[in-house]
Amino acid sequence: MNQHARFILFFLLIAACGKKGSSPPPPNPVIPNFSLTSWAINNLESPDNVYNVSRNPIVKFRFSASIKRATVSANIIFKEITGTPVSCNITYEHSDSVVVLQPLTPLNYLFKYKLAIVNLLKSSAGGSIINSGNEISFVTSIDSSRKFPLISDDSLLTLVQKQSFGYFWNFAHPVSGLARERNSDLTTVTTGGSGFGIMSIPVAVNRGFISRAAALARMQTIVAFLKNTADKFHGAFPHWLNGTTGKVIPFSTKDNGADLVETAYLMQGLLCARQYFNDVTVAETALRDDINILWNGVEWNWFRQNNQNVLYWHWSPNYNWDMNFPIRGWNEALITYVLAASSTTYSIPSSVYTGGWAANTGNEFINGTTYYSLQLPLGPSYGGPLFFSHYSFLGINPNGLADAYANYQIQTKNHTLINYNYCKSNSKNYFGYSDSCWGLTASDIQGGYTASSPTNDQSFIAPTAALSSFPYTPTESMKALKFFYYVLGDKIWKDYGFTDAFSLNNLWYADSYLAIDQGPIIIMIENYRSNLLWNLFTSCPEVKNGMRSLGFTAPYL
Repeated sequence: MNQHARFILFFLLIAACGKKGSSPPPPNPVIPNFSLTSWAINNLESPDNVYNVSRNPIVKFRFSASIKRATVSANIIFKEITGTPVSCNITYEHSDSVVVLQPLTPLNYLFKYKLAIVNLLKSSAGGSIINSGNEISFVTSIDSSRKFPLISDDSLLTLVQKQSFGYFWNFAHPVSGLARERNSDLTTVTTGGSGFGIMSIPVAVNRGFISRAAALARMQTIVAFLKNTADKFHGAFPHWLNGTTGKVIPFSTKDNGADLVETAYLMQGLLCARQYFNDVTVAETALRDDINILWNGVEWNWFRQNNQNVLYWHWSPNYNWDMNFPIRGWNEALITYVLAASSTTYSIPSSVYTGGWAANTGNEFINGTTYYSLQLPLGPSYGGPLFFSHYSFLGINPNGLADAYANYQIQTKNHTLINYNYCKSNSKNYFGYSDSCWGLTASDIQGGYTASSPTNDQSFIAPTAALSSFPYTPTESMKALKFFYYVLGDKIWKDYGFTDAFSLNNLWYADSYLAIDQGPIIIMIENYRSNLLWNLFTSCPEVKNGMRSLGFTAPYL
């Protein structure tokens, strides 16, 4: 091997040895991601739903790593439910692994706020958050300050009656004088709600809201429309009418004819008006005569559907008895059987009451169960919605009233107290329920309408429930009235009194009024104060005879 070859071999050996001893370049470092481990508001740790939060809350987010401060303000979002951002002071604890937010100015009362973490939040090492996107919400506390000047309890009752009466007086249909079904519908009038409105007219006269002459003129308009214009079917009226033409507006496809229960509410009101307008003047005499024509024209016994021992709710000129809905208790329709038995032209025998109303096999009639140490004589579990104890008893006085099935003073009072105690105990933990905020009955709710009760409770309180219960629970009802007016008045007290319903749990407030909810407030507050409507209705001689024929006993019978 010559010298040149040896040099090349030496060079290759050196190169090979150098290559064998070298190490690969180091990999890029792995930056660990991090997570939100918990959060707290005013030291309440990681709650699912938070209510009654102070207006100056301290919100703490705990992370599994230190946070890069420059990424916090843009990626921890604090805003109102409406989307308006909340300006906050931001501080840090535990080596920046805890982020603390506190609003710069007090939050709104009774308002919902949301917090969210965006995925661009970074750790101080540059890691990404792995559980971003979850929203955290809370609701601030109720403003317990008075929204209106304090007045006497008696003045407050008068104010509520007067303001609510405006629905039936100022908002009545201009042609028929009847009550519009609700404030969002200018055309549809309701026969049952109009019966309640008619009952409120004597209250308004006695309380000085309107003159007797104005009341008489309105009643003449209403009665003339019912007598000469409105559709009737075997003397009974439909649920809804066109307030101008008097033509039936179908409540549903096959419910386009007679509604016997709504007719009963209307007749209850007309009979009260007949007894109230009792002067011997030509005008008041003529009004009474016209009311008697309407009253005597209802063919109550025809609604037995071929002489069955039960009354049927509906009849249609197109569909006949297809609705097939017998009126059986316990519910809001007791007045229907009382008036059917009281008719001097088309009455029913007591066998229809005992075999129909009181022989309910599909729903509860006799109850007898004890709830909250209160025995409930009749009705479904927990008594059902409170309108069961209102609509029929706008005219029928339950005090001292009894028959073979119940003492109705106990029935109505205990039903109401069960409803009150259910809300007070608040087994569902709905925000706002208390001994001052109670009352479940049929009303508008968020997104619809339902008959609320302890067995169908979606957190919606209807002012009519507690306020129409004044005769049964005056102390509890007054406490609710003061809460509704003084505390929530800025949200639910409007042109025609209290709006239909609200949910503090959902922060929802109805803007609607319904005739069937406004009327009982006026009437039952008056029955509590003076017994006016009870005295008027039970002074009807045919009502006394009818109730006695069904086996009722009472001091006024």
